[in-house]
This record gives sequence, C-alpha cells and structure tokens, in this order.
Amino acid sequence: MSRKSELEKAQKALAKIGGESVERQIFLCSVSDKQKCCNRKEGKEAWDYLKKRLKQLGLVGPRRSDGSGGVQRSKADCLQVCAAGPIAVIWPENVWYHSCNAAVLERIIQQHLIGGEVVEEFRLTGASSDAD
Repeated sequence: MSRKSELEKAQKALAKIGGESVERQIFLCSVSDKQKCCNRKEGKEAWDYLKKRLKQLGLVGPRRSDGSGGVQRSKADCLQVCAAGPIAVIWPENVWYHSCNAAVLERIIQQHLIGGEVVEEFRLTGASSDAD
C-alpha cells in the first residue's frame, strides 16, 4: 500500500472515531506484557467494562450536537505505575486513578467523565517528597 493510500486510510479512521472533536481521553493500563499492576483477569474485566459502559452511555466517539460523545478510550500496555492497578489516567486533566475495577470505573465515568468532578477516593497522586 502506498504512503498516500495509508495516509488516506488513517484520515478516514480518525474521522470515523471523531478524533478531532474528542475532549477527553481515558487510558487504562489493564492488560500488559509485564502484568505487574494487576492480574490479567482483573485487567481484562476492567477493560471490557470500560469499553461496554462508555458505549452504552453514548460517551465514546465524536462530540455530538446533543452533548453526547467526546470521550476516547485507549488500552495502554503500561503506564509505568506497576502497582495498585488497574491504573487509569484521564487527559487533558492529567488525573490518575488506582484500583480501577468495574465499580471504580463506574464512579469515574459518572462523577468525572459526566459530572466533571474528580473521584478523590481513588485519585492517585505522587508521594510527598517530605514523607517520613
């Protein structure tokens, strides 16, 4: 396939997913080669739940005139945290979450992605540099 036809294919794919109108992206480290942050079964269940639920709620894809859409989800091989997973990060807010099972993901979807409020209970922040 020529470079031009590859580019056209990529452009069509981007248009199909509404990439240029996506307002938020949730990355989920759930099934990786190293599998250090969670076990494979937990990670797969979390990823499957996230995909299904975002689609059910009409959040995935381009932002539409009725206010739906605007969220893209991506499975990351590794977000380099490697503990307390599955781990998720939402961009552009740069909010990280730990322990992302189905129940936690539902809270993130409802409270953060829909409601615009960080789920502080599961927010992951860096360790304080002055910790004992």
